[in-house]
Amino acid sequence: MANRARLAETLPGMLAHEGTWEGEYQHVDLAGTILDRHSARIVCEFPDGGPYAYIQHNLFTWPDGRTTTATLPGVLKDGMLWWDVETFHGKAWQSGDGLILLHLIRKDLEGGEFFEMIVLGSDGTSRARTWHWFENGRLTKRTLCNERRV
Repeated sequence: MANRARLAETLPGMLAHEGTWEGEYQHVDLAGTILDRHSARIVCEFPDGGPYAYIQHNLFTWPDGRTTTATLPGVLKDGMLWWDVETFHGKAWQSGDGLILLHLIRKDLEGGEFFEMIVLGSDGTSRARTWHWFENGRLTKRTLCNERRV
């Protein structure tokens, strides 16, 4: 069975995120103080064939001109998307209400992990993502992402 058909059966809400998203990411400490702020361009693609059911392309840009890019391919297994890339490994699944949930273990931060929730607005053109960062079991910061489909 093709990747898209398998996704439609197990994670139908993921397909609604296909396309290009732009927005702002803010990392905040536990008191809500902004630690970092940068713009983002995220491209979500769902190849029908090949080893990856999902590929995300990230471009982050800071006000001082610095940029970072990443390509994050995921495979569909056991009804979830799974990643194992340079900086993290983990999985995504869908709630009964269509929320996308992720648990990612950081490879580049000893004892680091985060939990993410992705909420798509009812018009399909805006979404919010929140990340809850933990180090050695303790909450350390949050990331707030506001994005719009372009």
